[in-house]
Amino acid sequence: MRTSPKLSLNNGVLIDQLGFGLYKVPARDAEGLVAVALGAGYRRFDTAAMYGNELGVARGVGPQLSTQPCSGGSGESFPALSREGVFITTKVWNDHHGYDATLRAFDTSMVNLGLDYVDMYLIHWPCPRKGLFPETYRALETLYREGRVRAIGVSNFQPAHLDRLLQTAEVVPAVNQVELHPWLQQEELRGKHRELGIMTEAWSPLGRGQVLADPVVQACAAEHRRTPAQIILRWHVQLGHAAVPKASSEARIRENLDVFRFELSERDMAALAGLERGQRTGSHPDNVN
Repeated sequence: MRTSPKLSLNNGVLIDQLGFGLYKVPARDAEGLVAVALGAGYRRFDTAAMYGNELGVARGVGPQLSTQPCSGGSGESFPALSREGVFITTKVWNDHHGYDATLRAFDTSMVNLGLDYVDMYLIHWPCPRKGLFPETYRALETLYREGRVRAIGVSNFQPAHLDRLLQTAEVVPAVNQVELHPWLQQEELRGKHRELGIMTEAWSPLGRGQVLADPVVQACAAEHRRTPAQIILRWHVQLGHAAVPKASSEARIRENLDVFRFELSERDMAALAGLERGQRTGSHPDNVN
């Protein structure tokens, strides 16, 4: 069973560098995939209210937190974990921006997840035209101070959004989760994160699969006798990013976590850096409201 190394957030909380993403995972499938991922060694799970699968995540994680050994997808047994051994992230959706609405949305997520606290809570999108994300974040700060979340952060925030947020925020976001892959490297934003002490976390770290066919990635995979997905995830790892790849088969789930036994050369990293084309597979944050 593989495990991920841990990274330290700006408040000292440790997270696994690679987590398991649940975007577009149907609620009916989430329970089984989470159980398989646990068996493969994942200990960090990324869901959101909008995904509609928080309850499935809870059902997948719940047996692992029992006192009895659990079985992974391939039938092997692994020890049960304490609650502290699993890291759960969820997010407030766009139609619940604002202080009071965010607190209500959090309570709903807590019921769905069946937890006493959430490890990390994020604003899903800044929704800049609504202009409410500072108040939304103030609710996250309240939850953080009350101990109901261990870390708070944002998702899909651009540099201008972070600047505006930090005019009033008292807690610097621990994470900004953004679309990030070799075709969209977000150098300016990553520089802003380094300046502020915010962890860069990649959603769609494989460019929704599109980047896997890039000839440079393919050549690097052949040279290292690895899959294209492993090459891209290793690129993220060596840049210090956190990432939450998703997968729908046990083989791919295990493959995505098996990236810590090889290293890309400086030449490899330079070649992958040269793939930047500013190409998004998702929406631009300024256009989501």
